[in-house]
Amino acid sequence: MTRIALYQATTGIDPRANAARLVEAIERAAVGGAQMLFTPEMSGLLDRDRQRAVGHVVSEAANPVLAAVREASARANIWTCIGSLAVLADGGKWANRSFVIDAGGEIVARYDKMHMFDVDLATGESWRESNAYQAGDKVVAVDTPIGRLGLAVCYDLRFPGLFEALGKLGCDAIAIPAAFTVPTGRAHWHIMQRARAIEASAYVIAAAQVGQHEDGRTTYGHSLVVDPWGEVLLDMGDEGSGVGFAEIDLSRIADVRAQVPSLANRREIAI
Repeated sequence: MTRIALYQATTGIDPRANAARLVEAIERAAVGGAQMLFTPEMSGLLDRDRQRAVGHVVSEAANPVLAAVREASARANIWTCIGSLAVLADGGKWANRSFVIDAGGEIVARYDKMHMFDVDLATGESWRESNAYQAGDKVVAVDTPIGRLGLAVCYDLRFPGLFEALGKLGCDAIAIPAAFTVPTGRAHWHIMQRARAIEASAYVIAAAQVGQHEDGRTTYGHSLVVDPWGEVLLDMGDEGSGVGFAEIDLSRIADVRAQVPSLANRREIAI
């Protein structure tokens, strides 16, 4: 059994304040016996006002949140999966980028969100992520204390092709950090996270943003850990931010794959 922690956040518009909360979460996770902490999408800055945010979106090398998390991870001797940060990409646009940081504070994997959240909801909410962000084009998995970890971010959840690719890479767990809207969260969050875990016969670890944010948006919360059978092991609800814990049993993955060998039975389907 490997103990993990999830940080459910209400991230604001000040990166340094957000960094301080992340450092506190890392310390709490380590004290709680976790070997790895997972944080939500946009852990360093959540601001829908892009004119105000632009001054805070900098390169990896200059990012104060990334630096603070790396230092805190090394100090606490714990791995951290930063759900994502907004960073300046090579092409001039921004990237919605996940980082996996080892217990020595080194970056061992990066993943840029592939699918841009360009939607118009019936509630009147309209989002155009692609106006500011460039989409990633690489599937990423990395070996960690909980086995091989695949990386996805929020809206990626709706595109099963990515998860089929992660299944082919033999992932034991998949991180799906998010800042889900309340309407889409109520309708789809739990059922889709459980479906992805079942399809991949893997753990799904989904740290989420929650509540009313400084930029005016409201997010759904309900950070989840789902086991390979689709059982929900942790649901942090929508009552606010905090750190939650769950146990990952790697033998459970083998048991499920032996009972229902869907990964081995999968066939390529031509259209």
